[in-house]
Amino acid sequence: MTIRTDPETDSALAELTRDGRSKSDVIREAVLLAYRHRESTRLRAEAEAAAADPADVAEIRAIREEMDGDGAWWSLPATRAAGCP
Repeated sequence: MTIRTDPETDSALAELTRDGRSKSDVIREAVLLAYRHRESTRLRAEAEAAAADPADVAEIRAIREEMDGDGAWWSLPATRAAGCP
C-alpha cells in the first residue's frame, strides 16, 4: 500500500515512530483506531435512536419488569441461576 502524506502527517509519523515503531505499525494502528471509532459512533447512534423510540423503551421496561419479578428465574436449575455453567 502506498499513501501520499502532507507535512502535518509526516510530522505526526515522525513523532509516532520516535519510539522505534515502524511507519507500517503506526499506520496499521491508526487504521484500526479509526475503524473502532467509526463503529463506536455508529453503535452509539443506534443506542440513542433506540432510547428515543417509545416502542423500544416500552419493550425494555416490560422486559425489566418481567425479569425483576420473583419468578423470573424459577425455571432455571439452581446452578444456572447462580451463574454456574
